[in-house]
Amino acid sequence: MARQDHRREWDDHYWWSADGVRLHARLYPGPEEAAALPPILCMPGLARNARDFEAVAPHMAARRRVIVAEFRGRGESAYAKDPMTYVPLTYVQDMVALLDELGIGRFATVGTSLGGLVSMLMAASLPGRLAGALLNDVGPELESAGLDRIRDYIGVGGSQPTWMHAARAFRDLNHAVFPHYGIHDWLRLTKRTHRLTPEGRIVADYDKQIAAPLRLPAGDGVDLWPAYRAFGDAPVQILRGALSDILAGRAAAKMAAALPGARLVEVPGVGHAPTMDEPEARAAIDAWIADLPAA
Repeated sequence: MARQDHRREWDDHYWWSADGVRLHARLYPGPEEAAALPPILCMPGLARNARDFEAVAPHMAARRRVIVAEFRGRGESAYAKDPMTYVPLTYVQDMVALLDELGIGRFATVGTSLGGLVSMLMAASLPGRLAGALLNDVGPELESAGLDRIRDYIGVGGSQPTWMHAARAFRDLNHAVFPHYGIHDWLRLTKRTHRLTPEGRIVADYDKQIAAPLRLPAGDGVDLWPAYRAFGDAPVQILRGALSDILAGRAAAKMAAALPGARLVEVPGVGHAPTMDEPEARAAIDAWIADLPAA
């Protein structure tokens, strides 16, 4: 179900998951000549939403149809009744339901962090359907120190009385990610990641229960290299924040060498993860889109 608003660059679309969660996406139609081309499915990071792509999605939509999905429990997607469904395999199922409802066969993906993990799992579980992928500061090998940092803050409650208070708090938590940001940059990023409650408080725009699966014993983890290699010879653009504590430089280089269609671009001066508004990221995105197949 799509809701049109001609004052905006996108249409809202809502669909239902297999377990009855109402989910949300933004649909950017793209140019008429892109109607027959594989569209681009954008998927945000763990605690993020469609607003993460508010600048880059219209840029990509100048050449392709773009779908910006919100995972369950984020943004305008409803919260799940069972917090143990906040896991990548469920997100894959939700994305497949969206694609099937829209009648999309082949597609490309842009995935930041968690969105990139979902992209790799989709490549492995939907052979032949991915026309290409952009992985934003994520891969099959992730640094434990960065993952521990995320576990420490994800799902922690709290609110702020004004947007400026929230921006300063968000800056204090994430200064190492964007060390060159000024307060207006932090305010812009805070408005992408937070919302105003009916009581007039500013809170992070996600269900705090998304942290529940992260509290379970990690065990030995899952080998994601087979999922990454499932991209085959499709165009794969790897973006890495030069200061990232999640995707190490050596792991990114290994990824670039593992696939014939993979390219690596480092975004200077930022950590996990680039916003994709950076000039280096935009240039890489443009080159990647130019390489995507027409069918």
